[in-house]
Amino acid sequence: MDEVFRALADVSRRRLLDRLNTRNGQSLRDLCAGLGMTRQAVSKHLAVLESAGLVITRRQGREKLHYLDAAPIVAITDRWMSRYDRQRAEALADLRAALEGAPVESPTFVYTTYINTTPERLWAALTEPAFTRRYWGGVALKSDWRAGSPVLWQDAPGGEFRDLGQRVLVAEPYRRLSYSWHGFQPEHAAHFGWSEEELAARLGERRSKVTFEIEPYGAAVRLTVVHDDFSPDSEMHRAISGQLDGSGGWPELLASLKTLLETGAPLPEPAPAG
Repeated sequence: MDEVFRALADVSRRRLLDRLNTRNGQSLRDLCAGLGMTRQAVSKHLAVLESAGLVITRRQGREKLHYLDAAPIVAITDRWMSRYDRQRAEALADLRAALEGAPVESPTFVYTTYINTTPERLWAALTEPAFTRRYWGGVALKSDWRAGSPVLWQDAPGGEFRDLGQRVLVAEPYRRLSYSWHGFQPEHAAHFGWSEEELAARLGERRSKVTFEIEPYGAAVRLTVVHDDFSPDSEMHRAISGQLDGSGGWPELLASLKTLLETGAPLPEPAPAG
């Protein structure tokens, strides 16, 4: 957490995060444009942000693209803003700016975690119903994991597997898995307290997709989750990134997956408020 605070203490690094929040997935050349800094200076700032876990990079052809990873900022706001009075919380306003900037044209969520496991066991955790149920809040996912096949959801043991319109896009065992994501369901309206009109508006969002990239990392595995193809100003993007009240999103779910694979037990359910 100290590295995150040090990284955010510099106004130039906060400007870089703001630019990634406006448009994620930019190259070094893109980020240098209009900043009034040398390419070398921008590279050094990006290296600090990447070391703090605030920026993730991915290769696309010959270019290296940079993505905002808001998970460390979410962890800080959860820890500090819930424990101290409003006056002190306002001292952290700059931290929230990276999450509350102007709506982006097509937001992208990128999250990387390192897990002490094998690619084979991680693949099983992503694709086997008995595994997913343990860290996905009781939800079991089922598919034959072939391109074009449906991904079915079972909300509780013994319940019916539902087809929410999700389809497998890419399945390369132990390396890469991608499938289309579901839209909002009536139970989401009840969970988030939306009116029928609010739910109807969110049902108009286009279907997004999630991709899991698995890479050996010494004796561990590096898992990168990329969730993209959202509608502009997407409420689903806010939900999966943990920015909606009552939604832990991918950061919470992946933390539970990591804990399960490393300890044999997922994260405990959060205690009820009050």
